[in-house]
Amino acid sequence: MQAIRVLLVDDQPMIRTGFRLILEAEPDISVVGEAADGVEAVESVAALAPDVVLMDIRMPRMDGVEATERIARSGSASRIVILTTFDLDAHVVAALRAGASGFLVKDGPADSLVEAIRTVAAGDAVLSPRVTHRLLDRFADLAAPADPVVPARLDALTARELDVLRSLTGGLSNAEIAAELGVGETTVKTHVAHILEKYGLRDRVQAVILAYDSGLVVPRGGRRG
Repeated sequence: MQAIRVLLVDDQPMIRTGFRLILEAEPDISVVGEAADGVEAVESVAALAPDVVLMDIRMPRMDGVEATERIARSGSASRIVILTTFDLDAHVVAALRAGASGFLVKDGPADSLVEAIRTVAAGDAVLSPRVTHRLLDRFADLAAPADPVVPARLDALTARELDVLRSLTGGLSNAEIAAELGVGETTVKTHVAHILEKYGLRDRVQAVILAYDSGLVVPRGGRRG
């Protein structure tokens, strides 16, 4: 099995060292490089092509949000997990919009970090359990608008794909969506894959943001823009 190649990006050397020790203890993970700020991160991704980037947010010269945006815009296949000292805030939301595949708080357990690397490398999104609820409050604690008209931006989706997308915004797993819609889990996976492919999205987090930004669903108490 080929090891998952990881780039560590943080302006604090001790944090990078701690993450390296945790990750290199795993037989299927290899730390291929380190960067101390966003500028080095962008350069390192171009040079090393890591599978996963662990990206701090607050760094000198270039922060993790801008670095994430530049990496995503470059067409790199590297997937980014944001590391933050704080729970969900505007910077984390901005990083998710820029193309990150999830985030973790730095003081979380080591096994969560390892599992996040594996999950993202496999093509899925990852969210810290501690902050998932707050993420859903921001993006996915949404209700269907009174107006049932489908936004023009989503006219490429079938009726069933729209149903699945609405369910995704509720933070449901594939199994939960399957039960809710009365279809098989494999069918749900296929619909999710079609949604991501049609809109060039990396993962479920990006799909939730699409639903929110398009106006398919709106925050409770909110209105369509």
